[in-house]
Amino acid sequence: MGHGGGGMLSAELVEHIFAPAFGGRVLADLADSATVTLGGARLAFSTDSYVVRPLFFPGGSIGDLAVNGTVNDLAMSGARAAYLSCGFILEEGVEMSQVARVAEALGAAARAAGVEIATGDTKVVEAGHGDGVYINTAGIGLIPDGVDIRPQRAEPGDVIIVSGPIGVHGVAVMSVREGLEFGVAIESDCAALGGLVEAMLAVTPDLHVLRDPTRGGLAAALNEIARAASVGVLLQERAVPIPSEVANACAILGLDPLYVANEGKLVAFVPRADADAVLAAMHAHPLGAHAAVIGECVDSHPGMVVARTGLGGTRVVDLPIGEQLPRIC
Repeated sequence: MGHGGGGMLSAELVEHIFAPAFGGRVLADLADSATVTLGGARLAFSTDSYVVRPLFFPGGSIGDLAVNGTVNDLAMSGARAAYLSCGFILEEGVEMSQVARVAEALGAAARAAGVEIATGDTKVVEAGHGDGVYINTAGIGLIPDGVDIRPQRAEPGDVIIVSGPIGVHGVAVMSVREGLEFGVAIESDCAALGGLVEAMLAVTPDLHVLRDPTRGGLAAALNEIARAASVGVLLQERAVPIPSEVANACAILGLDPLYVANEGKLVAFVPRADADAVLAAMHAHPLGAHAAVIGECVDSHPGMVVARTGLGGTRVVDLPIGEQLPRIC
């Protein structure tokens, strides 16, 4: 299970098995979506699978995730999603009313994101060989001229911005799945980020890196970027926006919020000269109203993420080995 958690085991699986077997220049970037050129157009292309349990949770569903997750992967290349494919894998015995409810949620999320479901597939597996409903979506979108967003472009001096409070999605799913009560309702932050990215690009097309910190959370996203660009990341721990309910839930369960998954947040590496204007544009958008500067890209400790704690010390924030919270997307 740890190999699917977005941490060190996931990275080893990709680096030592999949990447050598598949090869290819495009895959080598290992970004949230691939950038390809076809017929003179630059396209972002991405695919993702969704196996969350339960199918419905506070603030969203597997249908919402299936749209927003792929739309967001495309947005992390600067592209506005245009078309999605949708594959349903259904377990024998699942109620048709449940399938219809998921499909309706997926369709509503697609319309809200301004993307069309253009093609699809359905498979049914025997009872006991699935978990009700699994979904795969793939998507394509156009990348605007002059936009080159990829993890290798992070450079010392870049300002690191997160679009809002972290850890909400993972805690929301866990609370309903495990029947936990934290004294306050926690709803998933699942959302499509294409509009927010467009607002940021309107300030400058020279955004260096965008990443949505899903599996493995903010810590995994920052580590992947640091390693891809061979730069250091200095994180100001107190500047990271963590809602009190998320912090309290993590304290009870012995979890670090930096490693908890999100589904409606992004982290951006922005040239210092543009950081204030980009942050202001994010604050003007509903999905970036609580955006905050959380650190910077540095020359020292290349490939590593170091957090400056509230007490003035520092600690290394490494990739998680496996996963803290299984089945959050």
